[in-house]
Amino acid sequence: MLMRTLEDIRREIDSIDDQMVQLISQRARCAAEVAEVKRAENGGQLTQFYRPEREAQVLSRVMVNNPGPLPQEELARLFREIMSACLALEHTLRVAFLGPQGTFTQAAALKHFGHSVQTQGLASIDEVFREVAAGAADYGVVPVENSSEGVVNHTLDSFMSSSLRIIGEVELRIHHNLLVADVTRTAALSRIYSHQQSLAQCRQWLDAHYPNVERVAVSSNAEAARRIQGEWHSAAIAGDMAAELYGLSILHARIEDEPDNTTRFLIIGRQEVAASGRDKTSILVLTHDRSGALYAILEPFSRQGISLTRVESRPSRMNLWSYVFFIDFEGHQHDAKVRAALDEVRTRAVDVKILGSYPRAVL
Repeated sequence: MLMRTLEDIRREIDSIDDQMVQLISQRARCAAEVAEVKRAENGGQLTQFYRPEREAQVLSRVMVNNPGPLPQEELARLFREIMSACLALEHTLRVAFLGPQGTFTQAAALKHFGHSVQTQGLASIDEVFREVAAGAADYGVVPVENSSEGVVNHTLDSFMSSSLRIIGEVELRIHHNLLVADVTRTAALSRIYSHQQSLAQCRQWLDAHYPNVERVAVSSNAEAARRIQGEWHSAAIAGDMAAELYGLSILHARIEDEPDNTTRFLIIGRQEVAASGRDKTSILVLTHDRSGALYAILEPFSRQGISLTRVESRPSRMNLWSYVFFIDFEGHQHDAKVRAALDEVRTRAVDVKILGSYPRAVL
């Protein structure tokens, strides 16, 4: 068999590209038609265009049907951007996130929704909840737990008084870099800025390489990156996105202590999500103040064969020394076994609040 020439291969690539353009355009036209059908079914008004369960099903199918050589996640990322652009033809989503620009939370928002959305960075988790509840943003993205540093209590506490639902989740591998500016004198570093969680996630590396340099906690890694632009004696710990946004150089890459350092983010919204076939449910349970209360609410899940993925406790705001439990488990709230378990838990607890059923993270 004769080896093809470079020109032959390029002609085939051009032909494939032409076909891809036609197919992507055809998909976009179908997306626009979907929008018209939804408007017609809703009396001409804007309706719920973003369907988390549908997008999760599409991405899962793409990954299952992937013949290679592209890795599954890379192919799914390409489809995520196509879907994001097609959805923008129906309605441009407004997504609030814990800011400012350049944070890992913004990176998580773009990973989940794609780049064809409008993102808005806010100063606190409370503000993200308020923006979504008021309808000023369609969805919000907030961190909930890190694989090495544990839960983000402020996010859990916000659910106690909010009517918002969890409509999705996204997991993001967190890679920290030591960043410097053009004016930085690297041999004379006396201060390193970062968010307190990032400083904790890089503690061992900092102890080994910069044991005598002051570590200063600030509101976000992006804020750390912004500060060092004019300080010759300072560096920042932040991600690639912040480095690019603020024009900084990476002095040392991937300095996190845990190589699998991952943060889980929740997508919050106002609607209930239908089952995707591969779901999680999160609930908040207020227990009676008595011995065996936690066992009493967990036992029905075990008997129904439902796998719990997380159990966290927070002090209740109702009574002194009483606690609220945040529980994540596999399955959708409308699954028969889940319904049976929840019905029984309600008879054993003071209160049960379903925070949401949603597709498990695909990417």
